[in-house]
Amino acid sequence: MTFFSRAAAAVAMTISFFGLSAQSTAGLAAGVEQMLPQPAVAVTTPTTFDNNELAAGDIVAYPTLAAAVAAQSTHDGDDEAIQCLAGAIYYESKGEPLSGQLAVADVIINRSKSGRFPSDICDVVLQRGQFGFVRGGRIPNINEDSRSYRTAVAVAKVALAEAWDGEADRALYFNRGRAPASGLTRVATIGNHIFWR
Repeated sequence: MTFFSRAAAAVAMTISFFGLSAQSTAGLAAGVEQMLPQPAVAVTTPTTFDNNELAAGDIVAYPTLAAAVAAQSTHDGDDEAIQCLAGAIYYESKGEPLSGQLAVADVIINRSKSGRFPSDICDVVLQRGQFGFVRGGRIPNINEDSRSYRTAVAVAKVALAEAWDGEADRALYFNRGRAPASGLTRVATIGNHIFWR
């Protein structure tokens, strides 16, 4: 092997080594971490309150719906109402704009408060004949790690906390086209859904 052949082989091995180290598990993890959405800074409240300070139950004002959604935790351990509402948002409106997803959540919450539907969020979602994705009285399994589901959980939390006023105020129904019954008033059209009361 000539000197030039050895030098070329050494250069090729050096380039390969640095290429592998750049694509190592740590290198890949750093690259993946940069692609993941970064959590929003949590808004904390003071531990002691005067009458003029923010109380623990007060609502934080967000500049946009996207900011309200981004500020929500999407960790496991959410209560049953959040899981049912997030499941309905996921199956009925994933791929829709955030305002459309919030409007779907608002319809379900409005139904639970109306006196014309069950008063429990899960009972509204699972009520026979109301939502086409419900099978055998159950919400089908969802990949809880999917971005669409994490967004649905965050939207559910915004809706339940009443942290954003949606466009479909007081709507009780939605679908893709015609009114589900005669005599209903159109409230809003958002994405592919029309909302009614």
